Amino acid sequence: MLNRSLLSRSGSFRPENLGQNALALIGNLCFTIFVLGVLIFTLIAATYHPEDPLFHPSNKITNFLTSTSNATFNSDDTVVKTGEDFVLSNQTVFDTFINITEIPSVTVEDLPVCEGDMDKPIDCADREVFNVLMRAAIDHFKDIHFYRFGKPVRGSNGSTCDMAWRFRPNQGKIAAFYKDYRRFSISRSKNCNYTVVGIGDYHSGMNARKRKKNQKPGFEKLPKHAENPITLPLVGEVVNDTLPVVESESSFSRGKYLIYSGGGDKCKSMNHYLWSFLCALGEAQYLNRTLVMDLTICLNSMHTSSHKDEEGKDFRFYFDFEHLKESASVLDQGQFWLDWGKWQIKDRLPLFLVDDFRVTPMNLKQVRDTLIMRKFGSVEPDNYWYRVCEGETESVIQRPWNLIWKSRRLLDIVSGIASRLNWDFDSVHVVRGEKAKNKRLWPNLGADTSPEALISSLQGKIEAGRNVYCATNEPDTSFFNPLKDKYSVHFLDEYKDLWDENSEWYAETTKLNNGVPVEFDGYMRASVDTEVFLRGKKQIETFNDLTSDCKDGINTCRAST
Repeated sequence: MLNRSLLSRSGSFRPENLGQNALALIGNLCFTIFVLGVLIFTLIAATYHPEDPLFHPSNKITNFLTSTSNATFNSDDTVVKTGEDFVLSNQTVFDTFINITEIPSVTVEDLPVCEGDMDKPIDCADREVFNVLMRAAIDHFKDIHFYRFGKPVRGSNGSTCDMAWRFRPNQGKIAAFYKDYRRFSISRSKNCNYTVVGIGDYHSGMNARKRKKNQKPGFEKLPKHAENPITLPLVGEVVNDTLPVVESESSFSRGKYLIYSGGGDKCKSMNHYLWSFLCALGEAQYLNRTLVMDLTICLNSMHTSSHKDEEGKDFRFYFDFEHLKESASVLDQGQFWLDWGKWQIKDRLPLFLVDDFRVTPMNLKQVRDTLIMRKFGSVEPDNYWYRVCEGETESVIQRPWNLIWKSRRLLDIVSGIASRLNWDFDSVHVVRGEKAKNKRLWPNLGADTSPEALISSLQGKIEAGRNVYCATNEPDTSFFNPLKDKYSVHFLDEYKDLWDENSEWYAETTKLNNGVPVEFDGYMRASVDTEVFLRGKKQIETFNDLTSDCKDGINTCRAST
């Protein structure tokens, strides 16, 4: 029996059976590896939660949203870059500003005697009054270039006129136009000679703010001679960001729509939000469809006073919805579902459901259904909207960054701060907070940003006596009081009246929010702080200029390009 058993087993090891045995062994091994791989992938997918779309980023987002330098604001994820940040502010295309020598002046000999008219109200529509106001404005505001003046209108009484103008700072690095309107106090001599005796504060001439009917607001074209003319934001104009509506049942039924539903993009960083949102907008443009968008944003806890994620924020608080709706086909989700509910059954409008992000936009090009709905599940990161634009789609879908601009209401606050500093200031960014406390990653930051060290670092970079705007995350700004012996130092909270309950921003956002006051939250503060910093004539950054520590911690500095 033993010999038979040995013979039986030895038969399986005969040379002619070795190939079959090897194949069986390899097959079993491969199957085992496959099962283990599936288990590991399932565990990772279920437990891993990347913070934002920079998880395994493509070169496009890396190059677009970040800088290869160690500059603080250039590569900081706190405030997202938007389309206008990537418009080159080439001064040669802004050379058509109004020069004071172009405005005619009248000599005393040419003026009639009008002794009996001295007490009459000033006629703000008089051309000579207009010329006097323009010359006074150009002479008074020496650090800005004027591009257009509006016709003066009567102010608060017979001796005041309100006038508006569009301008850019002389050394402006940001590609945008600004609008201001001021109240001018005017005196008149017995020979009808007009003299401006006072100019009000920023946006004091409210009567000149109103725009003409049927005038498209908020945007400014570059001069015709400029190459590749583009549209730029006009800060300070009345904002019209009311929600678009479909005018009739027939136009709604003929339309083609795309909507993204669900997903794990809520409450992530603004970088993540825009990276995903612009994927959806890019697909809608590729498919020639209207994007049905949810205008509510969940603000990440890093920007809230409660230190918790906060739902219900309005897209229009942070971004320029007027520019978006004028430049792309979008509808508000709430209004869309109301219309859909009214007309879908009657007109038998078809819906095409897509529940897998791997179904590419190219696969949907021939779909003729009224609505394409992409539905995203609950497992991150496969439920992130931006996954639609990865892989082969990345070379097809172009994210339309030029359609997303920062809120012009927030930029109006920026313009107000810069105007109060006469657009003639230098800026310094001082990062402290938790980074200054972490000696392991930032061993020198705390000492390098002390008042004494700052005075030493700024010596030779900023002249004594200059206006210096300090953008900082240091909550106690009295920490920087020693700098006031050498500079006129200014901080964001000095300008609270620009967003308090008596401000234009407060009134407009409250109206936008159905009568509920809007908090000037951490993201808004960071946005304004950053934008004011970027408008300084000289800009001193923490990790480029004040300390040798690296922005992202020890040994993470990257060479400048």
